[in-house]
Amino acid sequence: MVAAGLALTLAGGCEGYKSPGNLPTVSMQIGTGKYTIEIAKTDAHRQRGLMERDSMPENWGMIFVFPDEAVRGFWMKNTRIPLDIAYLDAGGKVVSIHQMKPYEQTSTASKGPAKYAIELNLGAVAACGVKKGDKLQIPPAAAEPKP
Repeated sequence: MVAAGLALTLAGGCEGYKSPGNLPTVSMQIGTGKYTIEIAKTDAHRQRGLMERDSMPENWGMIFVFPDEAVRGFWMKNTRIPLDIAYLDAGGKVVSIHQMKPYEQTSTASKGPAKYAIELNLGAVAACGVKKGDKLQIPPAAAEPKP
C-alpha cells in the first residue's frame, strides 16, 4: 500500500486514491493548479489532519474548515510528509504561507486571523504561483463548517 501511494505521488496522479481518513473531497483551483482536497470540518478530523501518511499525490491536499476566524497554529506531530500550509481568512484571502517539516512539534501560526488552512505537499503553493494576499475561491462544499 505504501509503494502504491508513493507511485501515485511520483506519477502526479490520484486516480483510485482515496482519503485514508474517509473524508469528503472537493475539487479546488489553487493558483494555476487543480487539486482534490479532503475536507476536515470536525474537531476530530482537524486534529487528525494528515498524520501517519507516508505519501500524498502531488495534486492532493486537505482544507481545514473552522467555525470562525482566529489566529491558527498547526504542528506536525506524527506527520511524515513535508507540507506547505496556507492560512486563509473567511473571504479566501491568503494571510500567510509556511513550510512545515515532518514531525516538527513547534506550532506554526498564521500571521493573521484565519478561517481556513490548506495543506499541500511541500513546494506546491509556490509552484502554483500563490502568494500572501492572493484570493482563493473556497468551494461551497468546504465553505461551511457544518460536518
